[in-house]
Amino acid sequence: MLKMELNNLKTEITGSDIAAHLRSLADHFPGGVVFTTSFGVEDQVITDIIFRNDIDIEVVAIDTGRMFEETYKVHSNTLKIYKKPIKVLFPDRDEVEKLLTEKGPYSFYQSVDNRKECCHIRKVVPLGRALEGKKLWITGIRAEQSAGRSSMEHLEYDEVNRIFKYHPLFDWTLKQVEDYLKKNHVPHNELHYKGFVSIGCEPCTRAIKPGEDFRAGRWWWEDQSGKECGLHAK
Repeated sequence: MLKMELNNLKTEITGSDIAAHLRSLADHFPGGVVFTTSFGVEDQVITDIIFRNDIDIEVVAIDTGRMFEETYKVHSNTLKIYKKPIKVLFPDRDEVEKLLTEKGPYSFYQSVDNRKECCHIRKVVPLGRALEGKKLWITGIRAEQSAGRSSMEHLEYDEVNRIFKYHPLFDWTLKQVEDYLKKNHVPHNELHYKGFVSIGCEPCTRAIKPGEDFRAGRWWWEDQSGKECGLHAK
């Protein structure tokens, strides 16, 4: 049944018009489509398409409490320019207080398990609230971001979260993303031009050096393979 519905959805998003794809999916699942943004460059492209075309897709941001000041500026400028709502979700207060009381503010540097625990509390649990009751989840994933992500598809079914996922920029290059932002005057993070190609929480993100892997700037103290926070399986 799911495979049949997935195939039916794929027939609705042929061609290259992302706005048309998003509108079609929103019409297919009235009130059931959500886009989660981290205010990165890919997400800003998708936000612009949704807001510019008045597509009925809820836009949600997860504020982990450890974001860069530059990220908050993008958030603020996006609200100012588009005058559209972005729903903000925070992690559970009790869980964060318990984590910091027992392990301190930098437990994630001590082990992979500790880091995943922090990501789970600050990102994964709020994501569950964002996806609750939804049928389809829009993301800013691109294939070239990591070897694992290149094996994904534009439209797929997420077995973990039990939701359809659509990655509208899946085949885009970073240059295409940058060109779109410039052409359409879309607000974006100034850290992007300082070597930060993937921007997450401030303590866990650094700029990458020329020739380094796209994901090298995230959790750089860990092994370089398969680094994810738990929001996506790959």
